[in-house]
Amino acid sequence: MNREKGMPQFDVTVAGLVILDALAVPVTEIPDRGTVDFVDQIRFTVAGPAGGTAVDCAKLGLRTSLVGVVGDDDAGFMIRRLLKRNGVNRMYLRVAKGMRTSSSIVFVRSDGERPAVHARGSSDYLWAGDFSTDVYSAKVFHMGGTGLLKSLDGAPTQAVLAAAQEFGCITTFDLVGARERARENVLMLLPHIDYFLPSVEEARVLSGYTDVDDVASFFLDQGVGTCVFTLGSGGAIVAAKGVRFKVPAHQVNVVDTTGCGDAFSAGFIAGLVRGYDWELSASLGNACAALVATGLGSDAGIRDWDQVWSVMKTWPLKAL
Repeated sequence: MNREKGMPQFDVTVAGLVILDALAVPVTEIPDRGTVDFVDQIRFTVAGPAGGTAVDCAKLGLRTSLVGVVGDDDAGFMIRRLLKRNGVNRMYLRVAKGMRTSSSIVFVRSDGERPAVHARGSSDYLWAGDFSTDVYSAKVFHMGGTGLLKSLDGAPTQAVLAAAQEFGCITTFDLVGARERARENVLMLLPHIDYFLPSVEEARVLSGYTDVDDVASFFLDQGVGTCVFTLGSGGAIVAAKGVRFKVPAHQVNVVDTTGCGDAFSAGFIAGLVRGYDWELSASLGNACAALVATGLGSDAGIRDWDQVWSVMKTWPLKAL
């Protein structure tokens, strides 16, 4: 089922988990009873492996569409406004009447760590019927959030990714909070994933292996085209059949690590859309992650393509 001749409508369609994050920094402890503590900043952002990635892709100049579900509550209204402000196409973002929007409160510590509480909501009700054939009119189709998509996880996601490939999309994939019970749901997706973009910790949990080469080999043997594992401050590893190399991270003063993986996905996707090789695409991903780590929230620091390109070229790198 190849796409008919003509340019795709979007550079990237991003689908999956959409969250409103409320973040505060720095939080050292939760105040007792009715007392109040003070922080430097509180911010609301569109987050999640779909929502956060979509915003960052749009900031990088990509024609970006988002497939997801929000409620008709205040949180859903805020998400829709933020998406519009950042240039994300909301045509395929369903507003579910009477439903609360998936939301998180993130307590960012002074060292950049980020314990959080999450209220599941509208993203649990994204389902196969939300995917019309129009959403596959894109060069790249990114699925993000498997593990917190109650109605889509498993066979429905497999069908969505298979359809994206049939329509000629490059498929990229990220998940959230890998656990042993998510393993079977992810394994069935692997033959339909061109670029697998989890953190190395998630990949280790899902594969059952510790050594990174063994982890990569496991997924490649299961049908993944290329593995791109994020290593946090260690950068990223790219692995394909007969290929293994590491791309260093930038040296930054970390404020908040929320959304760094989503930002990496956006930078890597931007590289693919522009036809860059894997190393340059991963370098763009690292630059996006570095920018996000310097601010508060999943799109902090990222302004536009020229800025990210400059960061990639000029900011110091950590030694491999």
